Amino acid sequence: MERLTDRGVIVTGASGIAAASARLFAAEGARIAVISRTASRCEELVESITAMGGTAFFVVADLVDTTAAQEAAATAIERLGRVDGLFNVAGGSGRRLGDGPLHTLTAEAFEATLRLNATSHVLMSAPVLRAMLAQEPDRDGQRGAVVNMGSVLATRPVPELFPTHAYATAKGAIAALTLSSAAYYASHGIRVNMVAPALTVSRMSERAASDEATLAFSRRKQPLAGGFVAAEEVAAAALYLLSAESRSVSGQTITVDGGWSIIEAT
Repeated sequence: MERLTDRGVIVTGASGIAAASARLFAAEGARIAVISRTASRCEELVESITAMGGTAFFVVADLVDTTAAQEAAATAIERLGRVDGLFNVAGGSGRRLGDGPLHTLTAEAFEATLRLNATSHVLMSAPVLRAMLAQEPDRDGQRGAVVNMGSVLATRPVPELFPTHAYATAKGAIAALTLSSAAYYASHGIRVNMVAPALTVSRMSERAASDEATLAFSRRKQPLAGGFVAAEEVAAAALYLLSAESRSVSGQTITVDGGWSIIEAT
């Protein structure tokens, strides 16, 4: 349908949901800028997009580094010429950083997890929003759209399997950021929304996918997906939120969880 024809879209991350989204957006006509810290994954993703006839380039940057994030955003904005959409996907589990139950958390582990998942959204969104504010409205009367990455864990905790309190806090912060910024930028023709997946097929979920208890839980708690949600399903929700089809939608969350939030099974 080419719902993003000629629109410039930035996607942060280069695997899992980010990769599925970049490919889908390109198939819908968007010009894609991929920003991620791993050059090999960026290159592979961009090659797959161009091989199918899409338009894409990448910028390598660690988005927890303020200077690197700002420089990457500036490069992407300049090369795209106009930025119509931003999908903030980059982030990840804080377990390797020391995330866990609150009574075990160090300040360093908490801050590192927050920076990885929430601060990175801020560092990328700020320059993109400045660019959107400076550009003329498009044919639909809008200057752009931002989609943030939440998580069902921020509102539907499962303490026996996912006692990662810093990660849940970061995703809760992103929800608040989404709502408050959506309210501020609505009068400027800029929309801000969020997708909140449950267990999804991605690099981040590899540990969970190898655990029998978590696999059994996913089949019970996510019956609509029959287990882990496909990354392409989350990408489809983000596509809707970036397209003109959602031109009257802002400050909202689409929960893509296979039933997690409505199923009581644990």
